[in-house]
Amino acid sequence: MPGRLLQGLWQRWRRYKYRFVPWIALNLSHNPRTLRYVPEESKDKVISDEEVLGTLLKVFQALFLNDFNKQSDILTVLPEPVKSKYQDLLAVQHQRVNLLENRHQQKSIFKPEEVLYKTLGFSVARATSSLISAGKGVFVTKGFVPKGAVVSMYPGTVYQKYEPVFFQSIGNPFIFRCLDGVLIDGNDKGISKVVYRSCNGRDRLGPLEMSDSTWLTSEMDNPLAVGQYVNNCSNDRAANVCYQEFDVPAVFPIELKQYLPNIAYSYDKQSPLRCIILVALRDIKQGEELFSNYYTIVS
Repeated sequence: MPGRLLQGLWQRWRRYKYRFVPWIALNLSHNPRTLRYVPEESKDKVISDEEVLGTLLKVFQALFLNDFNKQSDILTVLPEPVKSKYQDLLAVQHQRVNLLENRHQQKSIFKPEEVLYKTLGFSVARATSSLISAGKGVFVTKGFVPKGAVVSMYPGTVYQKYEPVFFQSIGNPFIFRCLDGVLIDGNDKGISKVVYRSCNGRDRLGPLEMSDSTWLTSEMDNPLAVGQYVNNCSNDRAANVCYQEFDVPAVFPIELKQYLPNIAYSYDKQSPLRCIILVALRDIKQGEELFSNYYTIVS
């Protein structure tokens, strides 16, 4: 019995150690290819914020239109010019594809991952990692990811460095630390899940949701929200994606915030919402697993 218990603990450690910062720090000299160097914090961005924003708006707008029949309550509170814009976009979309005539009887035309593929030319999903004992990983399941493309997002509750995260962090391998000390808890289980759902309900404005909570389930509305399952690279498998911080601008369309997989722990209008996106460092083919650098050194 003790032997089986020790074996189970060892297997859990083998999966967890690559997310455990002290272990990574102590083993840096043995794993030089797992490091990512940037000259200064401002040089951490591989693509511009404008490019990130453009991609997110493109994907979220496509998801919104795909689920247009479920957006009736939201449309009632939007300004008339915004409603007209979506109706015009939907009319154009109907001309391009052969849809059923009575769209009001339809549910979702495409699955979210299909919308992603039609919009960006690829889709990603969680699956068993190709790394031994690594648990889940993220793979390009269809299409082709070009270098510089936004390939996924890191979901979770966003904590300022002065906010309490101790209990959520116990045994939690999904705490992401930004360069400025901001933390993102990407765990979809336990107390982390409860906290995220609570904050999601707190910030809701009538029919308008300020964040997406479906990444906590198996049926996600935003197919990009799988970044917390991207595994660390190794000497044998170099990183093909990297993390990049992105602050959501105040002008972000309120009707599209329902697809943002992040929410602030405290309701603070002064601080923009922090998101983490993953950017392709090279062209990535269908079937490849995504690998990132868990440890970034700022010179």
